Amino acid sequence: MGTLRTSGYKQAIDLRQIALLQAIDSYGSTTAAAKQLGISYKTAWDRLQALNNLSAQPLVHSAAGGNGGGGTRLTAFGQKALEKLKILQQEQTDFFSRLGENTDSPNSLLQFLHTTSLLTSARNQYWGQVQRVISGTINTELELSLADSLSIVATITKDSFTRMELEVGSEVIALIKSSWVMLSNDTSVVTSARNQLSGEISHLACDEVDTEVSLDLGNGKSLSAVITNASCKAMKLAVGQRVSALFKATSVILMQPRFSVTESLT
Repeated sequence: MGTLRTSGYKQAIDLRQIALLQAIDSYGSTTAAAKQLGISYKTAWDRLQALNNLSAQPLVHSAAGGNGGGGTRLTAFGQKALEKLKILQQEQTDFFSRLGENTDSPNSLLQFLHTTSLLTSARNQYWGQVQRVISGTINTELELSLADSLSIVATITKDSFTRMELEVGSEVIALIKSSWVMLSNDTSVVTSARNQLSGEISHLACDEVDTEVSLDLGNGKSLSAVITNASCKAMKLAVGQRVSALFKATSVILMQPRFSVTESLT
């Protein structure tokens, strides 16, 4: 049995993501879904990766391309999540319809709700659950489970830990800027960085100065790092190559949703 955590989805799910999941379900292809929605392939791909990272289980699965091209499909969990999201979307529509019948200015409430929805520029966003806590005099170290056999460590001040009322079992959103992630060709390298995740390069996107490197971490999770083109060339990075992603525990920013609603999917 899986769980759909709407607290995590609140940070990323909107009508565009629902439409993308529906298009994937209909066409079985990221390219076709993007074309149908009038967005670029990269935009669609980025949104799917973000949805997987903020989900307790993968929502979509992509197969490697061949002569006929790869395919993308919703997982069983993704199918259930889409069904739930459609219900929530309809309930929201009905709610605001009823609201409009009883107030002269429903738009003011809509604006307030949009304003209080947190947006962040952090490229990497993950749903996580606190598995272990080590308290110090000044700082507190937390181990967060992102998926089976995939965890990261975050260090926050003891004051923040107390103020957020965190404990083992608490659900949080972990934010990591892509510019804070370092890469190494040596997957067994030993460094002082508290977090070292091994992944396979799934996508490279370059501009005049930098290269965005997307890593497939397994378990439906991905990680993005931004490095210079010079570094990318020196490391001879290529799609399919396995590398290590390194970032400090202090580079992980934690956010706790004010309202956490957990719905079971059976």
